[in-house]
Amino acid sequence: MERKVALITGITGQDGSYLAEFLLDKGYDVHGVIRRSSVDFRPRIAHLEGAPHFHLHYADLSDSMSVLGVVGKVKPTEIYNLAAQSHVQVSFDSPEYTADVDAVGVLRILEAVRQLGLTDSCRIYQASTSELYGKVEEVPQNENTPFHPYSPYAVAKQYGFWIVKEYRDAYNMFACNGILFNHESERRGETFVTRKITLAAARIKQGKQDKLYLGNLSSRRDWGYAKDYVECMWLILQNEKPEDFVIATGKQHTVREFATLAFHHVGIELRWEGEGADEKGIDQATGKVLIEVSPDFYRPTDVVNLWGDPTKAKAELGWNPTRTSFEDLVKIMVDSDMKKVAADDAAARVRVNLEEYLEKGIVK
Repeated sequence: MERKVALITGITGQDGSYLAEFLLDKGYDVHGVIRRSSVDFRPRIAHLEGAPHFHLHYADLSDSMSVLGVVGKVKPTEIYNLAAQSHVQVSFDSPEYTADVDAVGVLRILEAVRQLGLTDSCRIYQASTSELYGKVEEVPQNENTPFHPYSPYAVAKQYGFWIVKEYRDAYNMFACNGILFNHESERRGETFVTRKITLAAARIKQGKQDKLYLGNLSSRRDWGYAKDYVECMWLILQNEKPEDFVIATGKQHTVREFATLAFHHVGIELRWEGEGADEKGIDQATGKVLIEVSPDFYRPTDVVNLWGDPTKAKAELGWNPTRTSFEDLVKIMVDSDMKKVAADDAAARVRVNLEEYLEKGIVK
Protein backbone atom coordinates (compact mmCIF):
# COMPACT_ATOMS: atom_id res chain seq x y z
CA MET A 1 0.00 0.00 0.00
CA GLU A 2 1.38 3.40 -1.02
CA ARG A 3 2.02 5.93 1.72
CA LYS A 4 -0.43 8.80 1.77
CA VAL A 5 1.11 12.22 1.20
CA ALA A 6 -0.20 15.20 3.17
CA LEU A 7 0.57 18.85 2.51
CA ILE A 8 -0.10 21.14 5.48
CA THR A 9 -0.15 24.92 5.21
CA GLY A 10 0.25 26.67 8.54
CA ILE A 11 2.34 23.77 9.82
CA THR A 12 4.26 25.98 12.27
CA GLY A 13 1.05 26.87 14.10
CA GLN A 14 -0.73 25.14 16.95
CA ASP A 15 -3.00 23.01 14.75
CA GLY A 16 -0.37 22.35 12.10
CA SER A 17 2.15 20.97 14.57
CA TYR A 18 -0.39 18.62 16.20
CA LEU A 19 -1.70 17.51 12.80
CA ALA A 20 1.82 16.78 11.56
CA GLU A 21 2.47 14.55 14.58
CA PHE A 22 -0.88 12.82 14.12
CA LEU A 23 -0.33 12.09 10.42
CA LEU A 24 3.25 10.91 10.91
CA ASP A 25 1.91 8.42 13.47
CA LYS A 26 -0.58 7.29 10.80
CA GLY A 27 2.26 6.53 8.39
CA TYR A 28 1.94 9.57 6.11
CA ASP A 29 4.65 11.45 4.29
CA VAL A 30 4.09 14.93 5.72
CA HIS A 31 5.05 18.08 3.82
CA GLY A 32 4.68 21.48 5.43
CA VAL A 33 4.53 24.94 3.90
CA ILE A 34 6.52 27.67 5.64
CA ARG A 35 7.16 31.32 4.84
CA ARG A 36 10.69 32.67 4.63
CA SER A 37 11.68 34.56 7.77
CA SER A 38 14.88 36.10 9.07
CA VAL A 39 14.22 34.22 12.32
CA ASP A 40 14.57 30.60 11.28
CA PHE A 41 13.33 28.94 14.47
CA ARG A 42 10.04 27.04 14.53
CA PRO A 43 9.55 25.86 18.11
CA ARG A 44 6.30 23.93 17.61
CA ILE A 45 7.82 21.64 14.95
CA ALA A 46 11.53 21.79 15.85
CA HIS A 47 11.36 18.24 17.22
CA LEU A 48 10.10 16.97 13.85
CA GLU A 49 12.65 18.62 11.57
CA GLY A 50 15.09 16.11 10.16
CA ALA A 51 12.77 13.18 10.90
CA PRO A 52 12.06 10.65 8.13
CA HIS A 53 8.94 11.41 6.08
CA PHE A 54 8.80 15.03 7.30
CA HIS A 55 9.62 17.77 4.79
CA LEU A 56 9.34 21.57 4.64
CA HIS A 57 8.88 23.83 1.62
CA TYR A 58 8.90 27.60 1.21
CA ALA A 59 5.70 29.10 -0.20
CA ASP A 60 3.12 31.74 0.68
CA LEU A 61 -0.65 31.78 0.24
CA SER A 62 -0.41 35.34 -1.06
CA ASP A 63 1.75 34.11 -3.99
CA SER A 64 -0.09 31.88 -6.46
CA MET A 65 3.09 30.79 -8.27
CA SER A 66 4.67 29.48 -5.08
CA VAL A 67 1.46 27.62 -4.18
CA LEU A 68 1.30 26.08 -7.65
CA GLY A 69 4.97 25.13 -7.39
CA VAL A 70 4.77 23.33 -4.05
CA VAL A 71 1.54 21.48 -4.89
CA GLY A 72 3.06 20.38 -8.21
CA LYS A 73 6.26 19.21 -6.51
CA VAL A 74 4.63 17.30 -3.64
CA LYS A 75 1.55 15.97 -5.51
CA PRO A 76 -0.29 15.42 -2.21
CA THR A 77 -3.14 13.01 -1.69
CA GLU A 78 -4.47 15.29 1.07
CA ILE A 79 -4.11 19.04 1.60
CA TYR A 80 -4.89 20.64 4.95
CA ASN A 81 -5.13 24.41 4.58
CA LEU A 82 -4.59 25.69 8.10
CA ALA A 83 -2.63 28.84 7.19
CA ALA A 84 -4.38 32.12 7.89
CA GLN A 85 -4.13 35.49 9.52
CA SER A 86 -6.16 34.05 12.36
CA HIS A 87 -6.32 36.82 14.95
CA VAL A 88 -9.71 38.55 14.89
CA GLN A 89 -8.48 41.84 16.40
CA VAL A 90 -5.54 42.01 13.98
CA SER A 91 -7.97 41.63 11.07
CA PHE A 92 -9.38 45.08 11.90
CA ASP A 93 -5.85 46.51 11.71
CA SER A 94 -4.81 44.56 8.57
CA PRO A 95 -8.04 43.87 6.66
CA GLU A 96 -6.49 43.77 3.18
CA TYR A 97 -3.79 41.28 4.15
CA THR A 98 -6.37 39.17 5.97
CA ALA A 99 -8.55 39.07 2.84
CA ASP A 100 -5.62 38.18 0.59
CA VAL A 101 -4.52 35.20 2.69
CA ASP A 102 -7.73 33.98 4.31
CA ALA A 103 -9.99 34.40 1.25
CA VAL A 104 -8.01 34.45 -1.99
CA GLY A 105 -5.37 32.12 -0.51
CA VAL A 106 -7.98 29.35 -0.42
CA LEU A 107 -8.79 29.96 -4.08
CA ARG A 108 -5.08 29.71 -4.98
CA ILE A 109 -4.89 26.23 -3.43
CA LEU A 110 -8.05 25.02 -5.16
CA GLU A 111 -6.86 26.39 -8.51
CA ALA A 112 -3.44 24.78 -8.08
CA VAL A 113 -5.05 21.38 -7.58
CA ARG A 114 -7.36 21.89 -10.54
CA GLN A 115 -4.72 23.21 -12.94
CA LEU A 116 -2.26 20.45 -12.06
CA GLY A 117 -4.83 17.76 -12.82
CA LEU A 118 -4.98 16.46 -9.24
CA THR A 119 -8.73 16.83 -8.85
CA ASP A 120 -9.38 13.08 -8.67
CA SER A 121 -6.37 12.17 -6.50
CA CYS A 122 -6.20 14.98 -3.91
CA ARG A 123 -8.62 15.67 -1.07
CA ILE A 124 -8.71 19.16 0.46
CA TYR A 125 -9.54 20.25 3.99
CA GLN A 126 -10.21 23.94 4.60
CA ALA A 127 -9.97 25.24 8.17
CA SER A 128 -13.11 27.31 8.48
CA THR A 129 -14.21 29.05 11.67
CA SER A 130 -17.06 29.57 14.09
CA GLU A 131 -16.55 33.32 13.56
CA LEU A 132 -18.65 32.83 10.40
CA TYR A 133 -21.70 32.79 12.67
CA GLY A 134 -20.63 36.12 14.15
CA LYS A 135 -23.72 37.96 15.28
CA VAL A 136 -25.36 34.63 15.93
CA GLU A 137 -28.87 33.97 14.67
CA GLU A 138 -29.46 30.74 16.62
CA VAL A 139 -27.89 28.88 19.54
CA PRO A 140 -26.20 26.44 19.38
CA GLN A 141 -24.81 26.70 15.84
CA ASN A 142 -24.75 23.75 13.42
CA GLU A 143 -24.01 23.16 9.73
CA ASN A 144 -27.33 24.74 8.72
CA THR A 145 -27.16 27.87 10.89
CA PRO A 146 -27.09 31.08 8.79
CA PHE A 147 -23.79 32.96 8.74
CA HIS A 148 -23.49 36.54 9.95
CA PRO A 149 -19.74 37.37 9.90
CA TYR A 150 -18.83 40.21 12.23
CA SER A 151 -15.15 41.01 11.52
CA PRO A 152 -12.83 41.34 8.51
CA TYR A 153 -11.41 37.94 9.50
CA ALA A 154 -14.85 36.30 9.45
CA VAL A 155 -15.82 37.93 6.14
CA ALA A 156 -12.59 36.66 4.52
CA LYS A 157 -13.18 33.18 5.94
CA GLN A 158 -16.72 33.19 4.55
CA TYR A 159 -15.32 33.61 1.04
CA GLY A 160 -12.97 30.68 1.74
CA PHE A 161 -15.92 28.57 2.91
CA TRP A 162 -18.07 29.26 -0.14
CA ILE A 163 -15.29 28.92 -2.72
CA VAL A 164 -14.58 25.43 -1.35
CA LYS A 165 -18.25 24.51 -1.81
CA GLU A 166 -18.25 26.02 -5.30
CA TYR A 167 -15.22 24.03 -6.45
CA ARG A 168 -16.71 20.90 -4.91
CA ASP A 169 -19.88 21.38 -6.95
CA ALA A 170 -18.35 22.78 -10.15
CA TYR A 171 -15.35 20.45 -10.50
CA ASN A 172 -16.42 17.46 -8.39
CA MET A 173 -13.49 18.02 -6.04
CA PHE A 174 -13.27 16.29 -2.67
CA ALA A 175 -13.06 19.59 -0.80
CA CYS A 176 -14.47 20.07 2.70
CA ASN A 177 -14.83 22.74 5.35
CA GLY A 178 -14.31 22.07 9.03
CA ILE A 179 -16.09 24.84 10.93
CA LEU A 180 -13.81 24.91 13.96
CA PHE A 181 -14.95 26.49 17.17
CA ASN A 182 -12.33 27.81 19.59
CA HIS A 183 -9.64 25.24 20.27
CA GLU A 184 -6.73 25.84 22.58
CA SER A 185 -3.62 24.12 23.87
CA GLU A 186 -0.28 24.70 25.52
CA ARG A 187 0.96 25.59 22.01
CA ARG A 188 -1.56 28.42 21.55
CA GLY A 189 -0.08 31.80 20.62
CA GLU A 190 0.49 34.10 23.56
CA THR A 191 -1.68 36.91 22.12
CA PHE A 192 -4.85 34.77 22.27
CA VAL A 193 -6.99 35.34 25.34
CA THR A 194 -6.79 31.80 26.76
CA ARG A 195 -3.01 31.64 26.62
CA LYS A 196 -2.80 35.21 27.88
CA ILE A 197 -4.80 34.11 30.92
CA THR A 198 -2.82 30.94 31.69
CA LEU A 199 0.52 32.73 31.28
CA ALA A 200 -0.63 35.55 33.54
CA ALA A 201 -1.85 33.10 36.19
CA ALA A 202 1.57 31.43 36.17
CA ARG A 203 3.47 34.71 36.25
CA ILE A 204 1.33 36.20 39.02
CA LYS A 205 1.68 33.03 41.08
CA GLN A 206 5.47 33.16 40.68
CA GLY A 207 5.70 36.89 41.38
CA LYS A 208 6.59 37.91 37.82
CA GLN A 209 3.45 39.92 37.04
CA ASP A 210 1.09 42.06 39.12
CA LYS A 211 -2.11 42.25 37.13
CA LEU A 212 -3.92 40.91 34.05
CA TYR A 213 -6.01 43.12 31.76
CA LEU A 214 -8.80 41.55 29.69
CA GLY A 215 -11.66 42.64 27.43
CA ASN A 216 -15.27 41.42 27.61
CA LEU A 217 -15.37 38.92 30.49
CA SER A 218 -18.88 37.80 29.56
CA SER A 219 -17.99 36.65 26.04
CA ARG A 220 -19.00 33.03 25.71
CA ARG A 221 -17.02 30.46 23.74
CA ASP A 222 -17.05 26.75 22.99
CA TRP A 223 -13.47 25.79 23.90
CA GLY A 224 -11.92 22.44 22.98
CA TYR A 225 -8.44 20.90 22.90
CA ALA A 226 -6.58 21.42 19.61
CA LYS A 227 -4.96 18.01 19.85
CA ASP A 228 -8.43 16.40 19.74
CA TYR A 229 -9.61 18.64 16.90
CA VAL A 230 -6.90 17.65 14.40
CA GLU A 231 -8.21 14.08 14.55
CA CYS A 232 -11.58 15.36 13.31
CA MET A 233 -9.87 17.19 10.43
CA TRP A 234 -8.38 13.87 9.35
CA LEU A 235 -11.67 12.00 9.77
CA ILE A 236 -13.41 14.52 7.50
CA LEU A 237 -11.05 13.62 4.64
CA GLN A 238 -11.49 9.87 5.28
CA ASN A 239 -15.27 10.18 4.90
CA GLU A 240 -16.97 8.52 1.92
CA LYS A 241 -18.17 11.81 0.49
CA PRO A 242 -17.05 15.44 0.83
CA GLU A 243 -19.12 17.30 3.40
CA ASP A 244 -18.78 20.20 5.81
CA PHE A 245 -18.73 19.64 9.58
CA VAL A 246 -18.94 21.69 12.74
CA ILE A 247 -15.99 20.84 15.01
CA ALA A 248 -16.90 21.80 18.56
CA THR A 249 -17.47 20.38 22.05
CA GLY A 250 -21.11 21.39 22.45
CA LYS A 251 -20.26 23.06 25.77
CA GLN A 252 -19.88 26.75 26.48
CA HIS A 253 -17.97 28.89 28.98
CA THR A 254 -17.26 32.57 29.58
CA VAL A 255 -13.87 34.28 29.61
CA ARG A 256 -14.56 34.87 33.31
CA GLU A 257 -14.97 31.11 33.92
CA PHE A 258 -11.74 30.36 32.06
CA ALA A 259 -9.84 32.89 34.18
CA THR A 260 -11.39 31.63 37.42
CA LEU A 261 -10.36 28.05 36.65
CA ALA A 262 -6.86 28.99 35.48
CA PHE A 263 -6.11 30.91 38.67
CA HIS A 264 -7.66 28.11 40.74
CA HIS A 265 -5.14 25.68 39.23
CA VAL A 266 -2.24 27.81 40.53
CA GLY A 267 -3.83 28.04 43.98
CA ILE A 268 -5.47 31.47 43.69
CA GLU A 269 -9.22 31.72 44.28
CA LEU A 270 -10.81 34.71 42.58
CA ARG A 271 -13.79 36.79 43.69
CA TRP A 272 -15.51 38.93 41.05
CA GLU A 273 -16.88 42.38 41.86
CA GLY A 274 -18.44 45.10 39.71
CA GLU A 275 -19.98 44.96 36.24
CA GLY A 276 -18.91 45.64 32.69
CA ALA A 277 -15.79 47.75 32.34
CA ASP A 278 -15.66 48.15 36.13
CA GLU A 279 -15.54 44.43 36.90
CA LYS A 280 -12.49 43.16 38.77
CA GLY A 281 -11.08 39.77 39.72
CA ILE A 282 -9.86 39.85 43.32
CA ASP A 283 -7.65 37.38 45.18
CA GLN A 284 -9.87 36.12 48.01
CA ALA A 285 -6.89 35.45 50.27
CA THR A 286 -5.17 38.85 49.97
CA GLY A 287 -7.86 41.21 48.65
CA LYS A 288 -5.48 42.24 45.86
CA VAL A 289 -6.98 43.10 42.46
CA LEU A 290 -5.44 40.69 39.95
CA ILE A 291 -7.71 41.14 36.91
CA GLU A 292 -9.17 44.32 35.45
CA VAL A 293 -11.09 45.13 32.29
CA SER A 294 -9.43 47.37 29.71
CA PRO A 295 -11.39 49.08 26.90
CA ASP A 296 -8.29 48.57 24.71
CA PHE A 297 -9.28 44.92 24.33
CA TYR A 298 -12.83 45.58 23.15
CA ARG A 299 -13.35 44.98 19.42
CA PRO A 300 -15.21 47.38 17.09
CA THR A 301 -17.76 44.56 16.65
CA ASP A 302 -17.67 41.72 19.15
CA VAL A 303 -18.98 38.17 18.89
CA VAL A 304 -20.28 37.15 22.30
CA ASN A 305 -22.11 33.83 22.03
CA LEU A 306 -20.40 31.08 20.01
CA TRP A 307 -21.60 27.57 20.84
CA GLY A 308 -21.22 24.64 18.45
CA ASP A 309 -23.36 21.57 17.89
CA PRO A 310 -21.05 18.63 16.97
CA THR A 311 -23.90 16.13 16.50
CA LYS A 312 -23.11 15.50 12.82
CA ALA A 313 -19.38 14.91 13.41
CA LYS A 314 -20.14 12.51 16.26
CA ALA A 315 -22.76 10.57 14.30
CA GLU A 316 -21.13 10.38 10.86
CA LEU A 317 -17.42 10.39 11.75
CA GLY A 318 -17.48 8.73 15.16
CA TRP A 319 -15.52 11.61 16.64
CA ASN A 320 -15.43 12.26 20.40
CA PRO A 321 -15.28 16.05 20.98
CA THR A 322 -14.93 15.87 24.75
CA ARG A 323 -12.09 13.39 25.13
CA THR A 324 -10.33 16.25 26.91
CA SER A 325 -12.68 18.13 29.23
CA PHE A 326 -12.71 21.91 29.62
CA GLU A 327 -11.27 21.54 33.10
CA ASP A 328 -8.47 19.28 31.86
CA LEU A 329 -7.71 21.66 28.98
CA VAL A 330 -7.23 24.60 31.33
CA LYS A 331 -5.09 22.50 33.65
CA ILE A 332 -2.88 21.30 30.78
CA MET A 333 -2.29 24.89 29.69
CA VAL A 334 -1.65 26.19 33.20
CA ASP A 335 0.75 23.38 34.12
CA SER A 336 2.70 24.01 30.92
CA ASP A 337 2.93 27.75 31.56
CA MET A 338 3.96 27.25 35.18
CA LYS A 339 6.94 25.26 33.88
CA LYS A 340 7.63 27.82 31.16
CA VAL A 341 7.68 30.76 33.56
CA ALA A 342 9.93 28.88 35.98
CA ALA A 343 12.30 27.92 33.15
CA ASP A 344 12.37 31.48 31.78
CA ASP A 345 13.19 32.77 35.26
CA ALA A 346 15.99 30.25 35.68
CA ALA A 347 17.44 31.17 32.28
CA ALA A 348 17.25 34.88 33.16
CA ARG A 349 19.15 34.27 36.41
CA VAL A 350 21.87 32.40 34.51
CA ARG A 351 22.23 35.33 32.10
CA VAL A 352 22.47 37.85 34.93
CA ASN A 353 25.08 35.76 36.76
CA LEU A 354 27.10 35.33 33.59
CA GLU A 355 27.04 39.07 32.91
CA GLU A 356 28.24 39.74 36.47
CA TYR A 357 31.06 37.21 36.10
CA LEU A 358 32.11 38.78 32.83
CA GLU A 359 32.14 42.26 34.37
CA LYS A 360 34.27 41.03 37.27
CA GLY A 361 36.61 39.14 34.97
CA ILE A 362 35.82 35.83 36.62
CA VAL A 363 35.10 34.26 33.22
CA LYS A 364 36.17 35.34 29.77
